[in-house]
Amino acid sequence: MAEWSTFVAAVVFLLVVLLVLSRISATVLNETMASTESSLSSTAESTEPSPASTDEPVADGQAESVTFDEPAVSSSTDQPATEYDSAGDHPPLSTAALLANVVGTQGVFAVSLIALAWYSQIPAWAFGLAADALSIEAVGLGVLVGVVFYGLNEAAVQVGRQYGMEPPTTLREALAPESPAGWGVLFVVVLPIIAGFEELLFRGALIGVVHAGFEVPLWLLAIGSSVAFGLGHGAQGRLGILITGALGLGLAVVFIWSGNLVVVIVAHYVINALEFVVHERG
Repeated sequence: MAEWSTFVAAVVFLLVVLLVLSRISATVLNETMASTESSLSSTAESTEPSPASTDEPVADGQAESVTFDEPAVSSSTDQPATEYDSAGDHPPLSTAALLANVVGTQGVFAVSLIALAWYSQIPAWAFGLAADALSIEAVGLGVLVGVVFYGLNEAAVQVGRQYGMEPPTTLREALAPESPAGWGVLFVVVLPIIAGFEELLFRGALIGVVHAGFEVPLWLLAIGSSVAFGLGHGAQGRLGILITGALGLGLAVVFIWSGNLVVVIVAHYVINALEFVVHERG
């Protein structure tokens, strides 16, 4: 017999942990951005001509001090100096490390969620995964929904910019690979795991399972899960939270209408993939 209460309680706990980690990630990202901007500013200032390096005659007593204003020769002349060598500062993670961190984190959460569903004997249909959920029609509908929602997402970004709200792109840029193999890993491994886990949690568990087990109104679950979905993307800033929350609401409506989790997983994947192809591949 399905233990609905046990599963939902565990899901709420996982959600809280996820939101806390999201908050920490947003803080770290902001600090990294500030550190990078500070380093670039310091580098730019260091390249400005020194008052001592002018064509004016130099007094005899000042001859030795002028040498300290000459540009120092570094063993790595192609890269500007940064502040990462100071105590307590560390360089940001590489793209490969960030992708591995995303895969590891999302993968652990996904496996935990599936294990909880198995332990609590939650039926697959409650998640929107009936026996016929995976079909050509479902995949095609997911692609169509993803393309349409991506277009709406871009329009929302443009509207936000009209009001002085610029969505941060640092996280997306940091995750963008620099090699063909990296892009293959992103499209074949990373993005499917992200789309699969987030839809399993925010649509499958928080809407499908809760409604099946407790008959909570679908409209209430759609709103609540979308708010959580937006907050879970806090690293994207306030505009990112608003747009992601609205996107989550749209995916929730599609999930409720279709009753098929595969449709929204594919749509989610398409939206994320288009984000990278359009904005980072160029």
